[in-house]
Amino acid sequence: MTDAKTRIDETVKANDVVLYMKGTKDMPQCGFSSKVAGVLNYIGVDYTDVNVLADEEIRSGIKDYSDWPTIPQLYVKGEFVGGCDIIMEMTQQGELQTLIKESAAKRADESPAE
Repeated sequence: MTDAKTRIDETVKANDVVLYMKGTKDMPQCGFSSKVAGVLNYIGVDYTDVNVLADEEIRSGIKDYSDWPTIPQLYVKGEFVGGCDIIMEMTQQGELQTLIKESAAKRADESPAE
């Protein structure tokens, strides 16, 4: 589990938006993953997709990492946002778009110490 946790942690911290899903953003392999990937694609978010079906350690490890029992799981700026139902609700209320825009603005504001 330590190896999977380390790999997950590195991926989540190295990418602004990460979606752990069944399948890929180009070919989701479950309805819930397809919905979340569709939302992210629709709003034009550049994100990293991780296919949990390709790696059993990651598939079980992501649930322990987030303490969340289901997949897909979305992370923005290293923070767990939620699964399908939460993402759909946030999108309908405009909250996901705001979160991603604010995260991008924070990234642009961060500059090396002078």
